[in-house]
Amino acid sequence: MHSISHDRAAERFSTTVDGQLAVLDYRLSGSVMNIVHTGVPPAIGGRGIAAELMHAALAVAAAAGWQVNPVCSYAAAYLRRHPDALGQPRADAHVDALLDEALDESFPASDPPSVGASD
Repeated sequence: MHSISHDRAAERFSTTVDGQLAVLDYRLSGSVMNIVHTGVPPAIGGRGIAAELMHAALAVAAAAGWQVNPVCSYAAAYLRRHPDALGQPRADAHVDALLDEALDESFPASDPPSVGASD
């Protein structure tokens, strides 16, 4: 875990790793944190630094009661991979669970196919 700084005036989260600066920039619009850019230099890439920046940003947004709008592609991908990161289950998670349950009931894995069978 790296030390993440939050400069609210600059609307930026940052950390320095091995002398390289990694950032997450956002723009606050009312009570919406628009995450507009994440940048991690290639020299320090692949260490989960962008994820740490996202984690810090989401924690601040949650504490402030802000909604999050992932404008940049990394932020959007992060939230797709971590749907519960906002502290709320996905709106469609319940529907997905019901569909999975219905499919399991309709097509039990242990039942043999009944196509062409007669009693």
